[in-house]
This record gives sequence, C-alpha cells and structure tokens, in this order.
Amino acid sequence: MANKSTILVVDDDATARDTLEGLLLREGYNLAFASNGPQGLGKAAELTPDVILLDVMMPGMDGFEVCQRLRDDPLLAQVPVIMVTALDDRDSRLRGIETGADDFISKPFDRAELRARVRTVTRLNRYRRLLQERARFEWVVEQADDGYLIVSEKDEVLYANPQARLYFGLPSTSPAQAPAVPGEPISGSFLELARQQYRCEPQEAWATWPAPPDDTLQPPRYLVRPKSSTATEFWLQIDVMEMASQAERTYLVHARDVTASVVNQLNVWTFQGLVNHKLRTPLTMAVGYLDILAEDLKEHLDAETASFFGMVHENALHLQDRVLDILNYMDFSRRASAGVGRCALAEIPALVAEINDSLEIESLNVSYQGGELDKADVTISRRAVELILWELLENAKKFHPHESPEVEVKITSISGGVRLQVCDDGLTLSPDQLIKMWTPYYQAESGFSGQVPGMGLGLSMVATLVWQVGGACRAYNREGAPGVVVELDLPLEGADGKRGE
Repeated sequence: MANKSTILVVDDDATARDTLEGLLLREGYNLAFASNGPQGLGKAAELTPDVILLDVMMPGMDGFEVCQRLRDDPLLAQVPVIMVTALDDRDSRLRGIETGADDFISKPFDRAELRARVRTVTRLNRYRRLLQERARFEWVVEQADDGYLIVSEKDEVLYANPQARLYFGLPSTSPAQAPAVPGEPISGSFLELARQQYRCEPQEAWATWPAPPDDTLQPPRYLVRPKSSTATEFWLQIDVMEMASQAERTYLVHARDVTASVVNQLNVWTFQGLVNHKLRTPLTMAVGYLDILAEDLKEHLDAETASFFGMVHENALHLQDRVLDILNYMDFSRRASAGVGRCALAEIPALVAEINDSLEIESLNVSYQGGELDKADVTISRRAVELILWELLENAKKFHPHESPEVEVKITSISGGVRLQVCDDGLTLSPDQLIKMWTPYYQAESGFSGQVPGMGLGLSMVATLVWQVGGACRAYNREGAPGVVVELDLPLEGADGKRGE
C-alpha cells in the first residue's frame, strides 16, 4: 500500500503490541515497538515517528509522564500522541489532555475506530509537516539574494520573493501578502513580465517555456537588459525545476544575477583578442625577421658585430615574452566594456581589409543592400565590431576544409537597425552546434564551458557583445551548399532598436 507513515507503539503488554501489529501492518504503516517508557522515548528520538500509540498504564514511567517528556523535547514536541487506555473516566482523559495527548482510544480496541483514528491523525500530521516545510522554504527564499518564483503550467506567477519582485518590477509586499497558491496569480504571465524589461536569449531556448530545458539540446536561458544611455547591461540566468503537485504542474524559477561573471569573461576575451590582433602578430613578425637576418648574416659579420647582433636578437625574444606575459595577465576589469560607443557602417570595409591583412583570405567581399547604409552608425563600438569581424572571419578560414574559403560580408537594412551577415562555403554544422554556439561562457552549476567542440569560445562572446546592446544573433547552414551563414542584428544610432521576441 502507498501509506508509509511510521507508527511507534509503546506498551508493556506483549499481547497488546501483537494485536496492534495485526491491525495496522496490513494498512501499510512502518511499525516500531517499545515495551516501556524509557525505551519508547529512545525509539521516538531515533525515528521521529508520524504517530505514537502510547499505553497509559505502564510500570515505572507511565504514559502520562512519557507524553509530558515528549512535549518538553523540542524535536518531538509536535509528534501526535494517541493514548491507549482501559480507563474511561473523565479525570484520566483531562490529565492526558494536560500532558499533551492528541487523541484517545480505549481497550479493548474497536478495529474500525482504531484504523480511522490512526489514519486521520497521520494525515493531519503529514499536512502539518508540509506546512512547516513550506514555511521554512518561504523564510529561506524571503531572505535570499537571488530571485525565486513559482509559476503554473500556464505561466501564471503564483509566488515571487522580494528579490524576484525587484528584478521584475513587481510591487513590494510582505510574505503574508505574497501570492503563493494557485488561484491568486500576480497579474501577467512570467514571460510578459520578463519581456517588459529584458530580452530572452538565446531565443530558441525560450520556445519551450516554462518546461525545463533539455540539457542535451538547449543552452541555458538568460534575460538580458541591454545597455542604455543611463545604465549598464544586466544579465539574469534563469533556471527552472518542475515541482511535485497533486493539483497541477508547477515550476520553481530561480533568477540569478550573473552580470559580473558574464561581463568579466567578456572583458577577458576582449582583451585577449586585442592582444592577439594588435600586438602578437607585429611582435612575432619582428622577431621572425631578426631570426632570418641572424641566419643570413652570421657568415658575413665580424665577431664583434655578430656578438652585438646576437644580443639584440636575444633581447628581442626576451622582450616579446615579457610583453605578452604582462598583457595576458594585466587586470582588464577596470576598463570600459568593448561594446560601449558606436561604429560607422562605412568603416566596415576598411576593418575587413585590415583584418584580412593578417588572415589572408583570398576571396572576401563586402556589400551594402538597401538605403544609404554606408552613412549610418550602429550602437556598438568600433572596437567591438572589429573583434566580432575578426572572430567570424577567422572561424571561416580556420574551419574551411582547405583554409581557403569564399566569404561574403553583407550589410542589409532591417526595421530599427541593420543585419550583418557573414557567409562562407566551409563546414556544415549539426543542429546541436547551431543551437549551442551562442551560449555565454558562464554557467556555474553544470560546469559547461561555453565552448562547443571545434568551434571555440569566441562565438559565445560575440553573442554577449551583441545582446548587451539589444541586438540578436542567429546562424544557419547554407541552403543547398556547404557552409554557414551568421546573422547579427544591430540597432542603429538614434533608432528604436527594440524588436519583438
């Protein structure tokens, strides 16, 4: 049977214990027995039973004293006690009530009455424990630094703790006033409340809301409030867990501020990209030329000049190591984010050409489609655009089977912004790679690194740069041909770049 409540029988009469075992065992209870008062107190402390059936007339420590001691123990004070007695006088029952008994049953037992009383008391005790657990849960989440909400299968918000109310602009309220049961929803669904302030990213992961994501197919969910003229970007990671409920399916939503972690990771990646692009290549070329000169001139120099040139060469190598070491470990967290500022679209051809001086992609074309886009600005810095283009073009070459792709960069006008497309004829990606490629690096619980095998961390950082200014990212395989199309939607300066989800 389904009933697994634990019942402790305390009675000095072995026949009475056997009788109770025969009556209750078939009901599916877990039964435990004690033959005297001290033994009963020890068993109660060990098991914390759901109900104690306590005989009154026992030698030494009688049932009244056992009940009183139970009520004096903080850990056992709430355990229901049914006193079993042959006494039916009023004074004995009053004394039992004074010591804390919850109910009485008389010997000889009426089988139906015994089962009914035990069943009723165990159900009431189970309900009481659920209320206590809920009270503890509410106390914990009311004090929590993270946001917690309970939503229904229809996405109604049934409960929101103070931090969640702050995140989603809900009125402050006391715990007693906070809706926490079905039938008393906060106005508006969770997604409606979220979209009033945030962008849901990656958008594919929110298609199945409020169901928990399938970790094998979907990246984690984020709510992103883009940068504005008066505020920096803000990131919430949203985790959801299905809750057991007899009435309907409900979900516990955990909203965690991961802004510092995402921005810090972005800064680290941005800095490393600048080092690689701006300093590593020139330093490597300079040292490489010295290597060639050292090899070619060593037979044509006198000893003194050769020694001097060797010192120059050695110190150049030492300087290269020191500079790269310092730059790689310098604290970049105090610098402004790469996305702040704006970039003229007319600069993109020059940026592409500058990047290609290092990448040496043979077939690379830039085109504008629609309007006078070469005279417009997007609300993202030139440095950020440079980093994005470097990442996309480098990937196009690196993952081409022969490292000789044909790449086209297209800039197209869309409502409220522009669409930057980078198309190549390299590899075709799996659906799993296309879904996960924009996942931000930070996800502490599961340890996911954000790096899809063979794709690199950079694409997730591209998404971070784009999302934090209110843009959108998507990628898909070329139709009827190998290769990938990466699309980035960026808001125009002075235009309302907010688009529907």
